[in-house]
Amino acid sequence: MNEPMNAPTLFATPVATVTRRADGAIFVDSPTPLEPARRCIGEYLELWAQTAPERDFLVERAPGGNWTAITYSQTRDKVYRIATWLLTHAADRSRPLVVLSDNSIEHGLLMLACMHIGMPYSGISPAYSLVSKDHAKIKTLIARLEPAVLYVADPGPYTAALNAIEGLHDALLVVGSAGQERPGATRFLDLLAHVDEQQVRSAFEVIGPDTVAKILFTSGSTSSPKGVINTQRMLTASQQAKAQVWPFLAETPPVLLDWLPWNHTFGGNHNFNLILAHGGTLYLDSGKPVPGLFDASLANLRDVAPTLYLNVPRAFDMLIPVLRSDDALRKKFFSRLQVVFFAAAALPQHLWEAMAKISRQELGYAVPMVTAWGSTETSPLSTDCHYQADRAGVIGVPVPGVSLKLVPNGDKLEVRVRGPNVMPGYFKQPELSAAAFDEDGYYRIGDAVRLVDEAAPEKGLQFDGRVTEDFKLTSGTWVSVGSLRLASIEKMAPLAQDVVVTGHDRDEICLLVFPNLAACRQVAGLPADAPVAEALAHPRVREHVRSALAAAKRDATGSSTCPVRAILMEQPASVDAQEITDKGYVNQSAVLKNRADLVDRLYARDGDPSVISV
Repeated sequence: MNEPMNAPTLFATPVATVTRRADGAIFVDSPTPLEPARRCIGEYLELWAQTAPERDFLVERAPGGNWTAITYSQTRDKVYRIATWLLTHAADRSRPLVVLSDNSIEHGLLMLACMHIGMPYSGISPAYSLVSKDHAKIKTLIARLEPAVLYVADPGPYTAALNAIEGLHDALLVVGSAGQERPGATRFLDLLAHVDEQQVRSAFEVIGPDTVAKILFTSGSTSSPKGVINTQRMLTASQQAKAQVWPFLAETPPVLLDWLPWNHTFGGNHNFNLILAHGGTLYLDSGKPVPGLFDASLANLRDVAPTLYLNVPRAFDMLIPVLRSDDALRKKFFSRLQVVFFAAAALPQHLWEAMAKISRQELGYAVPMVTAWGSTETSPLSTDCHYQADRAGVIGVPVPGVSLKLVPNGDKLEVRVRGPNVMPGYFKQPELSAAAFDEDGYYRIGDAVRLVDEAAPEKGLQFDGRVTEDFKLTSGTWVSVGSLRLASIEKMAPLAQDVVVTGHDRDEICLLVFPNLAACRQVAGLPADAPVAEALAHPRVREHVRSALAAAKRDATGSSTCPVRAILMEQPASVDAQEITDKGYVNQSAVLKNRADLVDRLYARDGDPSVISV
């Protein structure tokens, strides 16, 4: 019997150093210096337009369903034309160009044109325009940004939002080539009419590392969105560090199918810039990992064989069952896949193990499944797990140029970050900016970590939850929300899509559960369109949850690790109520606040039939 093939060697050897200070602070650093980074993001475009002009850069579905592509040389030409229009019409380049729409080739060209001439780009989550009923967030953000130019691909669906922000700005409105007309708006195609290479080149040459490239808003997973100033140095340092720990990227141009929104740092900085920095090809995925839209992602995967699969945990939850059952898709998916990467939230262990098992069955070895850690404020790369860890949750070692400071906080180590990847501050929020850094200049990210092995720092750091989410029971015992959340999802698999942990200033821990409705219907033996209430009330579903609670009780080391009751919630997490981000990360505090009545029912002890207990 042949031995399984080994996974190819792709990454740099992980290294880290640890020093301790008398006050208890622990410093974890990369001993590998950061090599010189590019002056600005635009230098990558200039490089590939010259050395690989006919290679496809951005590819998207045309209205007829076929893929349409733009090469690196075409991208540079259109970027120069858009930049010419911006230099002519947007007199104050210190004010940003703001995009309200989803990812598209037009969106990407506008983003690149801004960064080529030193005009800030800012993307705002489309949900704030399309899902929100009161448009409170977009009104606040537009008033703060004071945009010079505003872009929407199609003003039709954005009519209510555009009307809501009238009077809050004097921006020039640009609408997409295929969108509806809007009085006073300029068509995107009109931006391409003229080019002044010398004018654009002059603006490009004065861009420096401190030039503001973007203003990106935090996802609001723990607080209201804040405008993070992203400099050119942050973005290029992050990509240079990635190139040093992922050297295989220089060998073959990467191919990525990606839905992650460019208004967030994962999609807009990590993924988009990774492809641009290495002369790769980015297919824009019109789907996303939510019911009703993931079918589009699967259809795209049937067309595109990626070399990288970069996604959020929720996508793996939806993809894995299909990979198990669809032989053709599985074969296509793994045909040239080099790396599987997850980020934005912790990955449940059962999904980690399932992905490894499927790839091993298909290829004879497990495709490396890795992750990284950071935030919008760190552009985002701070640590990278560029090696195969033993289990999910290991976030790796600091990347070149980055220093971490671990500070005792209760029974945890709060981690802080310093390096060229870290923001100078928040846009027009000086008090928040000052509070974001400690006395040593380290950014207070709000997460907790611990060393996997104190004697071997190269084994990396384990994510240990968010300090701001943890709480105490009335007994004074701390509850680690992050680890308990993951453990609870594991115990309830596959029925729990996510959970919210309750128990602040109470005697016991309980759970509010966002169910995986497809899995609940399957366990219940119900059709795929069965009513939500019927599926959640089914005896098999309730017994599955009850058994999970019983298992947690058996494994518990004390009251802080033992949830005793749960409610399966019929209503999904609400974007309007700040309960969930675009990337699917649940804001625990917002859910607890908005659903206080459900929390009260968990602790009422009055025989509420919706409460499942052990």
